[in-house]
Parts: sequence; structure tokens; C-alpha cells
Amino acid sequence: MSYGKRIDTLCSLLVAADTFADVGCDHGYCSEYMLKNGLCAQVILSDISKGSLEKAKRLLVPYIRKGMAIPVLGDGFKGVPRDTEEVLIAGMGGSEIISILSDERYGFIPKRFVFQPMHDSEKLRRYLVENGGYIERDFTFEDGKFYDVLVGGVGNGQAQTYTDAEYEFGKENLARMPQAFIKRTEKLIKNVQKYLEEPNLQLSSRTELEKKLQRLQGVLCGEVK
Repeated sequence: MSYGKRIDTLCSLLVAADTFADVGCDHGYCSEYMLKNGLCAQVILSDISKGSLEKAKRLLVPYIRKGMAIPVLGDGFKGVPRDTEEVLIAGMGGSEIISILSDERYGFIPKRFVFQPMHDSEKLRRYLVENGGYIERDFTFEDGKFYDVLVGGVGNGQAQTYTDAEYEFGKENLARMPQAFIKRTEKLIKNVQKYLEEPNLQLSSRTELEKKLQRLQGVLCGEVK
């Protein structure tokens, strides 16, 4: 069964776990994938939106009846135990994910996570590395739009270092240059070049754009690491 490339990609990164939390679950497809494939004993379906949670509940009625899926209406990690083995957060901004992880009442870095931020990926990378998280996978993929996905967990004392460029673009992207990352970078270059063609562009803006263009071109040439 296919849910579409974006959801299928996220599902492919999930592993077997006794307990799994789908935070901001929306439709609940990833939870259905985990349960149908026998990859977890229990799922927590969490969403701040009552309408979104109802969609997931309708999809997973048989599992809810068996106690294998627990719906939680709430913000962030409210109702998600700290010992949950694997957590998925997809479709939120990186800053919003950071707010969930750092919340004084409920926040924590999961034992294993799959995060798919819609923007502010650099901020999320920095937060994870600087606060005891360890990033195992960090790459861009395409499904109509470009998406970043970060996979990892608690660092367990493992030291991890990132350069400024790796924080900005992703360690795996710079090392392996996946096609989606190349395409996104090429698109960004074209956008910057278009802005530079504006005749009334202020000197300060032009200087910043030229720096950005040079950096993006350096990424494609392998000069920016």
C-alpha cells in the first residue's frame, strides 16, 4: 500500500519499536503503517487539532478498540511518555519542533526520532546537536516540493560535530549530494540570480545576494563543506 512519496519516505525510515508516537498525526497514515506491519505494540496518536485527530481515529478504529492505538488531543508531547521508543514529527516548522522538544512540562529528545521540518531545518539541527541529540540521517527528498528529514535519537554520550555549512545544508546532503538536494540548490541559485536582475536593488541587498549566490554555487562545486 502506498500513501504517496512523502509519507512512504517517512515510513521507510521508521523501525520496529514497542511504543511509537505520531505527534501531529493528522491522517494517521504512518501509525497505520507501523501497526499493519507489526512494527509496534502500541501507538500514541497526538494532535492539537480535534478535526485532524478525528481523521486518524476513524482510520484506526480497530486498533483503538484493541488498545493498540491511543488518541491524545493535546499540544506537543502532552500525553506522550518520556520512555516512548520512537517518535515521528512531520509537517511542522523546525522552530515548532524545537518548542515541543524544549517544553518545560513535557519536552524531551526521544530515544529515536524521525523529524520532517517544513522549514528552519538549520535551527533544528543546531538544537539537537547542542542538546544531547544525535543525527544519523539528514537529507533532502522531493515530492512536488523539497523536504528535509532528520533521523536520530539521544546521543548516549556520542560527540557529534557539525560545521556551519552542515548545519545550514545538512551533513548527509553535503557528503552525498542527493539529486533532490542538487535540484533544490539549483532552484535557489536561479531565484537569487533573478533577484539580482532587479534594477532598483539596494546596494546592501545586492551585496548579500551576491554572497548567497557564491555560497550556493560553492555547495554545488563541493567547495562549501
